[in-house]
Amino acid sequence: MQSKKWVKVRTLDLHLHVFTKVVEKANFSKAADELHMTQPAVSQYIRTLEQSVGTRLLERSNKYVRLNKAGEIVYHHAKEILALYAKMQYLVDDLTNHASGAISIGASYTFGEYILPHIIARLKKQYPLISPSITIHNTKEIIDMVNTYQLDIGIIEGFFEDKQMNAEIVSEDQMVIVASPKHPFLTKSEELRIKDLEDETWILREEGSGTRQAADHFFQLHEFTPKHIMEFGSTQVIKESVEAGLGISLLSRWTIEKELTNGYIAMLKVQGLPFKRNFSLVSRSAFQTKALKTFIETLKGYMKEQAM
Repeated sequence: MQSKKWVKVRTLDLHLHVFTKVVEKANFSKAADELHMTQPAVSQYIRTLEQSVGTRLLERSNKYVRLNKAGEIVYHHAKEILALYAKMQYLVDDLTNHASGAISIGASYTFGEYILPHIIARLKKQYPLISPSITIHNTKEIIDMVNTYQLDIGIIEGFFEDKQMNAEIVSEDQMVIVASPKHPFLTKSEELRIKDLEDETWILREEGSGTRQAADHFFQLHEFTPKHIMEFGSTQVIKESVEAGLGISLLSRWTIEKELTNGYIAMLKVQGLPFKRNFSLVSRSAFQTKALKTFIETLKGYMKEQAM
């Protein structure tokens, strides 16, 4: 009886896998090619799944394949089911095997673009059988993807509260105000007050970003409201804009080391800085594969070295 139930689970797993591939490719032929199946076989899997669910999931024509309302529901949950199934399989394999296999890591932009590559390089050198996939997005999106099991773990900036998720602070980040090297305030020897910067153009990240959350929190603490704000979705664009003299910004020290060394931008001496925030690990599942545990250990080791 147990073996029959297991076969049914594996069959459902395969049907959902084929379904999600058709949705993502928006084409039966392309999905069949990637799955190394024939197009009729893919069509049969979709028909069987639709019969099992009890309704049509895809709208088809000669030009497109797209989800209907029922399909959207099934696709959303299929991604979670497949992710949980893969995690279950890895956990079972881990009982007897060395750290290996795939792990999906998400990170907000500051951590993902300026710190994570060094950690992944160390991980791959020491544990070549681990295969990490990386997703870089703003803090809000990373939390959402961890919450829906699309990511095994996320590294985010700033504060968040979600009782369904596990969170652990792994490092502290220092944020400073930067300006063009030609900014007139750099000639002042005394510390500036935040009020002295109210007429400046502040170049900030978009809403939902951990860096923007930190800037908004900093402004609230100092009861300060910038008169002029420009928003960009990229830290690199912000740094280039600051260097060009377009405005000033509040950025992580991690993101500006090269620019400071080369004299492309400069730090303003402002009371209350550096402003400190945390980097946190977030996860949904209470279970961790050996590969994921190894990644976390590698990350913590790297961050501890950098703090010395």
